[in-house]
Amino acid sequence: QVQLVESGGGLVQAGGSLRLSCVASRSIFSMNYVGWYRQAPGKQRELVASITSVFRTNYADSVKGRFTISRDNAKNTVYLQMFSLKPEDTAVYYCNIRNLALGHDYWGQGTQVTVSS
Repeated sequence: QVQLVESGGGLVQAGGSLRLSCVASRSIFSMNYVGWYRQAPGKQRELVASITSVFRTNYADSVKGRFTISRDNAKNTVYLQMFSLKPEDTAVYYCNIRNLALGHDYWGQGTQVTVSS
């Protein structure tokens, strides 16, 4: 079992920046997929960014050029660096790590990001 704790959310003005962190209770080295998702009120959860065990990244079109996902296996931590935040980025952001071949699929409880205009 792996527990994930997200942090770094908060209130920021449009154009500002935040860095979200997701700290795992155990090693994430074996997790071949790590992702950040977000869910705004009344909307479905959507993938924001993902990174694989070989550090290949993927981003939603809405955040390309503004957000960067990274992983530090030594620190058991996943990051989401967010620049040029927009009000439409307001959501609860969730960390997900998985290696389905090994039966691993874990989610954090989420951290609130609110971007004011």
